[in-house]
Amino acid sequence: MSDCLFCRIAAGDIPADVVARTDNVVAFRDIEPKAPVHVLVVPIAHVANVTEAAAQIPDVLAEMVAVAQRVADAEADGEFRLIFNTGPTAGQSVFHAHAHVLGGAELKWENA
Repeated sequence: MSDCLFCRIAAGDIPADVVARTDNVVAFRDIEPKAPVHVLVVPIAHVANVTEAAAQIPDVLAEMVAVAQRVADAEADGEFRLIFNTGPTAGQSVFHAHAHVLGGAELKWENA
């Protein structure tokens, strides 16, 4: 989708600090990190949220988790928190499915 921020990042139209890429997934650093390691893992195919990803591209969803582990292995001693926000009240602000990989420190559980 030409008006989707993450579609444009995945296509290379908008610069990002990309840390991993496959044929189906791109991972890049969050511009407002909430932890020492804060990377977004995004399917290249546009789906609105994790529920749509599970229904429409389950293999890519599994690949997103594998890429999250690779990022954590490289940057957070393999330990990480993986968060999918679905809907505005849950904190989703870009309506293209994406996982937040958080790590690099002992993470607290505030405002779950």
